[in-house]
Amino acid sequence: MSKLIANMVSIDNSYGMPYRPTVRQLEYLVMLGETGHFGEAAKRCHVSQPTLSVQIALLEDRLGCALIDRSPGKVAPTPAGAEIIASARTVLHTLDGMVAMASTSQGALGGLIRLGAVPTFGPYFLPRLLPRLREAHPDLKLHIREERPLLLEEQVADGTIDCGLGQPPTDADACEFAAVCEERIFLGVPRGHRLAQRDSVDLASLAHEPLLTLGRGHRLLDTVRDLARASGAHLVEDYEGTSLDALRQMVSIDMGLSLFPELYVRSEFRSDQNVHLLLIEDWPGARVIGFFWRRGSVRADHYRRLAALGRAAAEGLFD
Repeated sequence: MSKLIANMVSIDNSYGMPYRPTVRQLEYLVMLGETGHFGEAAKRCHVSQPTLSVQIALLEDRLGCALIDRSPGKVAPTPAGAEIIASARTVLHTLDGMVAMASTSQGALGGLIRLGAVPTFGPYFLPRLLPRLREAHPDLKLHIREERPLLLEEQVADGTIDCGLGQPPTDADACEFAAVCEERIFLGVPRGHRLAQRDSVDLASLAHEPLLTLGRGHRLLDTVRDLARASGAHLVEDYEGTSLDALRQMVSIDMGLSLFPELYVRSEFRSDQNVHLLLIEDWPGARVIGFFWRRGSVRADHYRRLAALGRAAAEGLFD
């Protein structure tokens, strides 16, 4: 293998041109970074393991630095490799966008969109959007994954996925955002709670009440923290919910109070459940939801049209 690399280096140097990785080398490197296994990366790239290994070694030799740590029992990017993998994802994402733009007619959305959705909204909205999307763009393939909001923002920024569905990203400089709807946020209390006879409540009435929330990486955690600071309620530190369903169950057995977004309420709450819902009068209990994508993406027009379809699907939903 070393002889092959040496030969290729000499051929490349004979032109006196700086070395540029090939698209396949970038694909191999990104997949190796994702899988952490040479055999699995080769399988997913539909090549033999020796082919992938040779190309990774050649890439390292040409760039003059180690990209992959090959310690016993460990295959992981080096610090330099991690940075180059992030850049490679961006390059591949841009190339995919160029192909999509060139291969589709005006008004289409490309051949594939990798969409990430936050779990507190996506499962309750996408069933309403997808039929419209399929009717308008029958050839579009949509790969959907649910992900916590903060990780979703990172994956959009580094090109792991094309666009996200959730609240406006925390880094407005890295992503563009197109709003789809605004939904209210309700306070859920147990049916036997002192506030359960009301339709709304002021902040002062929540002083010293225990508040439950989702775990780290969810924007709802920040929202509950804001409510606790504004009202004098306290965040229950020894419980972090994994889902809105888990929070609803904890409220129903009188373990505390929590917040629930409107579309989840409309989809999952029933009148016979042991949870009563309130609006908070003097607190901005709402959140904006929309699509966001990497700033400067060549497919920005595709995602804007996707957001327009989303707005049409949300029309009248919260009346």
